[in-house]
Amino acid sequence: MIGKITIGKDFYGVLAYNEKKVEEGVGYVIDSNIGQSTAVNMTQEFNLVRQLRPGLGNAVFHVSLNLPYSDRLNDKEFASFGCDYLMRMGFDNNQFIMYRHTDTEHEHIHIVANRVRYSGRTTSDSNIKRRSREVLNDLERKYGLSQISVKTGAEKPLTQKEIEKTLRTGNLPIKLILQERIGSAISRATDTTGFIKLLQEQNISPRFNISETTGRVSGISFNYKGIVYKGSTLGKKYSWNSIVKQIDYGQDRDRAVVLSTNGKERGTDRFGKGNLGTAIKPEPRSEGVAKGTEDPSEQSKGHVGKIEGNGMTGPLANETDWTPFKLELNDHGARKKSKRKKKRKGLGL
Repeated sequence: MIGKITIGKDFYGVLAYNEKKVEEGVGYVIDSNIGQSTAVNMTQEFNLVRQLRPGLGNAVFHVSLNLPYSDRLNDKEFASFGCDYLMRMGFDNNQFIMYRHTDTEHEHIHIVANRVRYSGRTTSDSNIKRRSREVLNDLERKYGLSQISVKTGAEKPLTQKEIEKTLRTGNLPIKLILQERIGSAISRATDTTGFIKLLQEQNISPRFNISETTGRVSGISFNYKGIVYKGSTLGKKYSWNSIVKQIDYGQDRDRAVVLSTNGKERGTDRFGKGNLGTAIKPEPRSEGVAKGTEDPSEQSKGHVGKIEGNGMTGPLANETDWTPFKLELNDHGARKKSKRKKKRKGLGL
């Protein structure tokens, strides 16, 4: 379950958005403790209670709760889930209305609630995103849903940008797909050949990094639909050092299948014989962007590895941060420098 929270000032905007979904036939109310009416009338009802705390600016709590594609809840279950979520977040004596939307492939609901309680007290928004994640972790277990966040560190959780892209596009993150499918292959495989076969059956192409000096596999990356993740960026359990502890790997025995897999993945092994006769050379460092990498906004830095030939690797992206704010500062400095030059020129200097 992925939760996206917005704290705002205006009830009308979020209510009008959800009521428009209802009018378009792709949304409906599944639970509420206020009377469903027009966006204007419901705004007035929310604002009546809001007047108990006239000094509170951000009184609007709006959250969307999004299921992975593999999970399903009927209206009654989703309403129960939403109410449990509100209770645990401290909205146990507050106005709310809960909408279910049907305009995306993944199931999701939107909840609009008043931070001002009927008693006149305010529900805190301190550390609200962290508290929301902890509540969702507990409710995922209670309702038998897929676990999105893992606290043990064995798997890397989604970044905020990955969550935002998921909500924006409705597509399940590549990171979650790879974690689930690779984890299944690791648990089922007994040796390297079986591991590779299980991955390929799930449309995942492994890329092995081979040590220049020893010829031993030193790392692994996974290509899914042109998106490449290094194993270690998916979590510790997906690094090669962890994988070899769970499958039977022999350096000499598996050398042919590893090199053949690398060759087939890159289209250089036409006859399925591997590329054993090719010298292993390290690839030069690249400052460009890898082909087939995903939108950088979804991924954390350093997860993509460029692997060519027999599997030697090199960092892809320039790690220097670039932001419009820095560009603005640079531009501002350039303008100041230009003005100083013009001033000196006017003085005859």
